[in-house]
Amino acid sequence: MWPLILPAVIGLLLAPQRPTAPSFGQRLSNAAIALTAVHVIYDPAYFRIPYPNGDVPPDRGVCTDVVIRAYRQLGIDLQRIVHEDMVAHFQDYPHLWGMTGPDSNIDHRRVPNLMTFFDRHHALLAISSDPTDYRPGDLVCWDLGGGILHIGIVVDRTVPDGTRHLIVHNIGGGQVMEDRLFAFPIIGHYRYGRWP
Repeated sequence: MWPLILPAVIGLLLAPQRPTAPSFGQRLSNAAIALTAVHVIYDPAYFRIPYPNGDVPPDRGVCTDVVIRAYRQLGIDLQRIVHEDMVAHFQDYPHLWGMTGPDSNIDHRRVPNLMTFFDRHHALLAISSDPTDYRPGDLVCWDLGGGILHIGIVVDRTVPDGTRHLIVHNIGGGQVMEDRLFAFPIIGHYRYGRWP
């Protein structure tokens, strides 16, 4: 029996191994980092955009547009899925802007709406002061004060001593990668997508 099995076992051991595909979080991190190569002016203006797969002009955007564009590179259209969820569950979303119904031009571009969407879709994670709890591809929301909320993507690059990951975001200076994980009070931590 061994003479029959041994060649098969040796063949498996010597066969070239297929490289492991990057995780969803790694792919989202890569997409976010790629966005930093595109010069974007911070512009919170209301834009009428196509639906689905609509985007504001490529040289404009805010923090949420970084998240929207990174997910879109992975085939996930937050404009469409947030809008569909808001159509079905509008009463569950914040009513901070005097809206009487969903608006596919802007709803997905508002941090409180994204937080609600991620929470409703079981993507909520614990908020922690331990930097190792934040993995590449995670989304972090902050309270900047004065009613201003912010969102960014944790990426696989770290500060020089490796103790914490950097963030890709747009807080006014365009789509950039910076050490901002604990720069402001964290109010949301999410992991949304097809994670292993």
